[in-house]
Amino acid sequence: MILENKLGISNEIELVREEERITKKKALELFETNKLNSFEIGTFKGLSQIHKYLFEDVYEFAGKIRRENISKHNFRFAASMYLKEALSKIDRMPQNNYDEIIEKYIEMNIAHPFREGNGRSTRIWLDCILKKRINKVVDWSKVNKEDYLLAMERSPIKDTEIKLLLKQALTDKINDREVYMKGIDASYKYEGYNTYKIEDLTEK
Repeated sequence: MILENKLGISNEIELVREEERITKKKALELFETNKLNSFEIGTFKGLSQIHKYLFEDVYEFAGKIRRENISKHNFRFAASMYLKEALSKIDRMPQNNYDEIIEKYIEMNIAHPFREGNGRSTRIWLDCILKKRINKVVDWSKVNKEDYLLAMERSPIKDTEIKLLLKQALTDKINDREVYMKGIDASYKYEGYNTYKIEDLTEK
């Protein structure tokens, strides 16, 4: 099913490619203008601000809590009717150290509050918390995608695997543009997509 979009695109491949180009450009703007620093850190409001900025040119639902029930592979995310309550609980979770931050990230992943674009937005959100609390971010290029997906699927039952995987990829390059953009690159659901590099998105 093709998601209804502001671009008037009805072809899935074309939509994926345009969504990638636009959201990467918007992510780069967030970083380079320091607008990201004006968003709330570690709350759903902050996450929705990130999501809205990335996706507002593509989808009407940018920054809005989904009304649909969604799943991926064999994993069913939080039911839409309980989302507001779940997000309120996540907001109240502590985020004082690495373990607490990752536990909060896991819960936000289970919530998956948006119809599309949860991974990209939540990785930026996670890095903002890590940066503020422990002066580190994740270098997503050092995280094996298959290992990450399996660890996240298992994380509601056992979180040691994802904690170890992300801890091994921590870096103190908290203001590095390339490291930041790797969180966006990590998303691409179709082989061969991840085609837009920073140089393609920067005005000449």
